[in-house]
Amino acid sequence: MGQTITIEPVTRVEGHARVTIHLDDKGQVEQSYLHIDQFRGFEKFSEGRMYFEMPVITPRICGICPVSHHLASAKACDKLAGTPPPRPANLLRELLHMGQIIQSHSMHFFHLASPDLLLGFDADPAIRNVVGLIEVNPDLALKAVKLRKYGQEIIRRLSGRRIHMHWAVPGGVSTPLASDDRDWILGQVDEMTGYVQEGIAISKQWLADNQDVVDKFANFASNYMGMCNNGALELYEGPLRFCDPQGRILEEFSPCDYLDHIAERVEDWSYLKFPFNKKLGWPQGVYRVAPLGRLNVADRIATPLANEEFKTFKSLSNGPVQQTLYYHYARLIEDLYAIEQARELCEDPDILSDEIINTNTQITGEGVGCIEAPRGTLWHHYWTDEHGVLTKVNLIVATGNNNWAMSHSVDMVAKAFVDGNNLTEGMLNRVEAAIRCYDPCLSCSTHALGQMPMIVDIVDSTGQTVRSLRRN
Repeated sequence: MGQTITIEPVTRVEGHARVTIHLDDKGQVEQSYLHIDQFRGFEKFSEGRMYFEMPVITPRICGICPVSHHLASAKACDKLAGTPPPRPANLLRELLHMGQIIQSHSMHFFHLASPDLLLGFDADPAIRNVVGLIEVNPDLALKAVKLRKYGQEIIRRLSGRRIHMHWAVPGGVSTPLASDDRDWILGQVDEMTGYVQEGIAISKQWLADNQDVVDKFANFASNYMGMCNNGALELYEGPLRFCDPQGRILEEFSPCDYLDHIAERVEDWSYLKFPFNKKLGWPQGVYRVAPLGRLNVADRIATPLANEEFKTFKSLSNGPVQQTLYYHYARLIEDLYAIEQARELCEDPDILSDEIINTNTQITGEGVGCIEAPRGTLWHHYWTDEHGVLTKVNLIVATGNNNWAMSHSVDMVAKAFVDGNNLTEGMLNRVEAAIRCYDPCLSCSTHALGQMPMIVDIVDSTGQTVRSLRRN
């Protein structure tokens, strides 16, 4: 009889997940599954609220990426209320988003991913973490902290809070940017650029030195999706581009039309849905998003330093770069872009304008907001009655787009590296590392179809389950 190995919890990710690795009777991996067990019900309990409450409610979905939900929600409300924001408000919102990209990408690479790369997949778990990183390279660890703090400080100086802000409103933003805060942001750009470039050098060196691992570690072809602006990487506003495994553009469409292009599948072993391209169908239409996906669909990057790194990234393959470990390199290229873009936004004369809100409300009854969150494409879609009371809410959250890819990566890495007859902790850590490549935000992404089951186990003093109660 085969056995099952359970990894629970998956570490160094946001949210809760477990992995089950099913072995055959010879101790080899037969099949592995990524289970997302937590459940969030934001879509249902938002019904009956006023639409303008959503930019305040939805950031509570997550403390890691509240800005993404805040802005996607505000963009949906703009359309629902018929209030397109003035240009200065859009500049300020995009600057807030760059702060989010900087703090999130920096935290992931330096604090969550780099312990595997710099300390080793097989390092003692007691030191294979940010504390171990501090001991090995305290200078790098300090730079990482400063880099993330810079992103968070941009968010605070704009919105007044580092998390769970209530700054963007339908039609614009509630407060302008002060000149002193603009000057502070600009004054830090050169230093922070150097820190990201140091991280890029580290990632490139590791990838080059471990090319055999990179090519064996969840290396698979897939479709890709991301936001572009005339072919350039875009994170705030633009059409979505969908490419096949050879890099050919299959579709470009407005994010507002996502229901014509994206469907979701439900599997009984996860509360996280599986989005796919409607025209290609399931499973041919599954795809990858986030940094690797966005760079694979883009033709260029609009800022100079990031574009030079982008050229190096593109030179890695004749088509899309498909090795999953290259997510780390792509993430840092986006980090560099966000810092450069923050500079350009702050140097725009309109950034200090007080023309920051459009108050001419005309309820349309429906609005879609889309943004490229750090973890991928994020949609907020709201429907209301004529008074602006929400009647229906639909969210496709960034991490959900990568659900199939994460599950496939887990299965591939388990089959490549796990030996049930000679099991080591490092083998299982590699499986977790496959998930960490995607930087999942699991609290944001989980939904369920139908009624949520509840299971209560009664356990005696010896740890044996004596009775189970289940509500379907």
